[in-house]
Amino acid sequence: MNSTKSIAALFDFDGVVVDTEPQYSIFWNEQGRKYHPEIPEFGRMIKGQTLTQIYNKYFVGMEDVQREITEDLNKFEENMLFNYIPGVEGFMKELRANGVKIAIVTSSNEMKMNNAYKAHPELKQSVDRILTAEMFTRSKPDPECFLLGATVFDTVPENCVVFEDSFHGLEAGNRAGMTVIGLATTNPEEQIRDKAKAVIQDFNGFSFEKMKDIMR
Repeated sequence: MNSTKSIAALFDFDGVVVDTEPQYSIFWNEQGRKYHPEIPEFGRMIKGQTLTQIYNKYFVGMEDVQREITEDLNKFEENMLFNYIPGVEGFMKELRANGVKIAIVTSSNEMKMNNAYKAHPELKQSVDRILTAEMFTRSKPDPECFLLGATVFDTVPENCVVFEDSFHGLEAGNRAGMTVIGLATTNPEEQIRDKAKAVIQDFNGFSFEKMKDIMR
């Protein structure tokens, strides 16, 4: 670690801060059944990707379908439950008390995040920065979003810890040269164990000191 630079904790949002991934799986699996029945578990395939990336890969030239999905997704997100992952609130407060910079780094867009702020008005005050899909030119598994997280805090990758649940997000954190801690909220621990320096079920019992031990 570089002792002259800040430590930064970079949290993915869905499946890491809030327990929304099972809801998204329902929505995207339904889209898969309608438009890509040849792809099993379509919802799992697209996790960690922005809406633009999903459209560019799976719905090229299908402008009417894209518009329909966007409208349905906006309605869906307006009624989503944004329950916190157990222990994350207390863990963020502990990080703050120890001078750690905190950012949410998400593939979600501002419209979706505004729904989250309605459910949790305190969220913006719980972190130092929220980086959304509009701020990146490339989506996970490209490391751009996490490297931006290091830049906004004027720190270096070796001082950053990434908390991720999706395969694309875990890969992005590793490609950024950061310490990656996996959340076994979306995928089983055995499937992500080799993609993270450590895996936790949630943040209950996790602490700043444990995070520092993993970084060493």
